[in-house]
Amino acid sequence: MATNPMAQFEVYRIGPEIKLGSIDISFTNSSLFMIISSLAILLIFNLGSKKNSLLPTKIQLLAELSYSFVSKMISDTAGSKAKPYFSFIFSLFMFVLFCNMFGMMPYSFTVTSHIIVTFFLAFFVFVGVTVIGFMKHGLGYLKLFVPSGVPALLLPLIIIIEVISYLSRPISLSVRLFANMLAGHTMMKVFGGFVISLGIVGGWLPLSFSVALTGLEFLVAFLQAYVFAILTCIYLNDALNLHH
Repeated sequence: MATNPMAQFEVYRIGPEIKLGSIDISFTNSSLFMIISSLAILLIFNLGSKKNSLLPTKIQLLAELSYSFVSKMISDTAGSKAKPYFSFIFSLFMFVLFCNMFGMMPYSFTVTSHIIVTFFLAFFVFVGVTVIGFMKHGLGYLKLFVPSGVPALLLPLIIIIEVISYLSRPISLSVRLFANMLAGHTMMKVFGGFVISLGIVGGWLPLSFSVALTGLEFLVAFLQAYVFAILTCIYLNDALNLHH
């Protein structure tokens, strides 16, 4: 009998229960894979930066390519003014990417398949970009909600739409990542269940779908980290350059 495809998303406590008043702050499997992802990033870039040889090792090459990739992404979308925020965007991209990739491993846990995690990341980006916008332009940042060339009659309606669109950024940013990871992993589990249920004779078709879906999910895991980071750059560009 196939297992419940949603069981892989269950958050469970590891170790003793810890409470801060009425809030449960116990260590969970989600916390564990966040730490594993963070440590893996630190380890790779620590090893990759130890020897800057002309003939780079695979780890050094991975670190340099990641650095160049994010640097170019920031330059292309937010310009030179966004360079001081490279560390934040780079850390965000690598964290989401590693959480996605670790979630592809058997018996692992996909941190980004939970809306609370992706919403917290997106909300942090939203608040940070808004603060930067007001620090850079003061109350002039509110011009972002007043597109140029709009007839005065339509202006009140357009402003309302722009404000709603702006406030919905953390929701759209978080739901996009969460929904893609949840749906992809659920489908992989469903097809895996079909393979087990149908056995060797009838399971070859769902097995082939499962293999293809796994390859596609690796691509989605990377693309979703990229989309999350590039949208952050676009929001940062609005805050720094006030283009609308």
